[in-house]
Amino acid sequence: MNASTLVRSVNCCCLLLLVLAASGCATNPVTGKSELAFVSEQQEISMGAKQYLKNQQSAGGKFILDPALAAYVDEVGRKLVKVSDRPNLPFEFVIINDSVPNAWALPGGKLALNRGLLTELKSEAELAAVLAHEIVHAAARHGASAVERGTLLSAGAAVISVLTADKRGGELIDVATQGGAMLLNFRFGREHELEADRYGMDYMLRAGYDPKAAVELQETFVRLSGDKKPNWLEGMFATHPPSQERVDANRAKAAGMPAGLFRGEDVYRQKLAFLNKTRPAYAAHDEGRKLLEKQPAQALAKADQALKLEPREAMFHALRGDALRKLDRNADAERAYDEAIKRNDEYYAHYLNRGLIRQRLGNKAGAQSDLEHANKLLPTAAAHYLLGNLAQGAGNPAKAIGHYKLAAGSESDVGRRAGAALLRLDLPRNPGNYVQVEAVADSQGNLGLRVTNRSPLPVARLRVAGAVPTAGFQREYELAGTLKPGQSAVVPMGVRLADFKVGLNQVRGQVRSAEAIE
Repeated sequence: MNASTLVRSVNCCCLLLLVLAASGCATNPVTGKSELAFVSEQQEISMGAKQYLKNQQSAGGKFILDPALAAYVDEVGRKLVKVSDRPNLPFEFVIINDSVPNAWALPGGKLALNRGLLTELKSEAELAAVLAHEIVHAAARHGASAVERGTLLSAGAAVISVLTADKRGGELIDVATQGGAMLLNFRFGREHELEADRYGMDYMLRAGYDPKAAVELQETFVRLSGDKKPNWLEGMFATHPPSQERVDANRAKAAGMPAGLFRGEDVYRQKLAFLNKTRPAYAAHDEGRKLLEKQPAQALAKADQALKLEPREAMFHALRGDALRKLDRNADAERAYDEAIKRNDEYYAHYLNRGLIRQRLGNKAGAQSDLEHANKLLPTAAAHYLLGNLAQGAGNPAKAIGHYKLAAGSESDVGRRAGAALLRLDLPRNPGNYVQVEAVADSQGNLGLRVTNRSPLPVARLRVAGAVPTAGFQREYELAGTLKPGQSAVVPMGVRLADFKVGLNQVRGQVRSAEAIE
């Protein structure tokens, strides 16, 4: 890249940032502050809507056994939305079937609370405090602003590296609207957490709830974080870090607010009756999950214990299937997954695991149907890897390669296995993507071909070609033995550079065939 091109590229990137900053200034609907906002409201809504169902699936799926409780959470949420600063956003509230106490909000008003958080609260006012906090995150554009900041950082990186073509504002926003998935695990910063607390208490007051419940809630969170409660550390505290600063800020704000407003301890206990009754069943399930890898027989016993207490819960049947699969009781495991799907046919993991079992049992058509259905609910590396294996077994390498490529994007063990399978299939078809061949000459001018394995697997049965096009010379050579990842070897061409009266840069090398091995 020459100097004038470099200057033009930097100027274009800087101009882009200036245009975004100039055209994207807006007043925050909650705080009233002027801020950069180049993701529109419609894009914000679309971002959350596209990711909402997938995030529910990845977080544990919907809790469906107590529709009255779900309706109650929605009712409390609607009261708060009505008095919020963006009541026209398409807010939704769901309960996630997970014992880890957590809550999250996506842009555009898509909110979720875990079953495990509900059992830790003591009143409707505390529930309102949690919901109001999450509603503020959505109303104040905290998730959307995180995407905007990330997008601007990306644009800034383009200014520094100048390695990409011109960036257009529309392209940046298209990238931003795809960023919702990462927001589920986004850790809000200090400023956003304090804002969500402060304005959330305002929403509580407007809706008639005692805002002191928000103080008590934060006091509980700080105490639990100090006690290093494992389930809290991986839930609420990971994405909404508590602090004494937040407690003090809430306490100071509550001091100037009316007292004696609605708390709702009794009504909350009534609404939580089913969850409190079945809590031992979910505790048995959670213990079984921890035992599954090393003690599957004990995990199976825990699943049976949970099922005796609540036979309608699909996740208990799924645990039973997982334990039976670990014990190589595959037919029994399939029946357990059947029972899980019968009780909840909208959760991806039930289909994914039954697909695995069906593949083991030789039911390839059933396995493929289950795995494809699992991917419709939530695309996973595991499902794509298994579908790749099925396609390869059916003699369809192109389809297998497509699935392996998707699975190989994961950094998990499954992703690595998919990458190896992809390499074994793709390397013979496109050896030049994995093996580098370049012409070299020794001090006497004898020509050779340096062959380097750039793949992560050993490569053998290498056949390479050397050519001098201007002299009409071409010859193929075989490389004996195996090249380990990163290893190089030189194949003598049997000719000298002087024979052709050309420079080394006119000698060409190419890999013709190769094969990856374990």
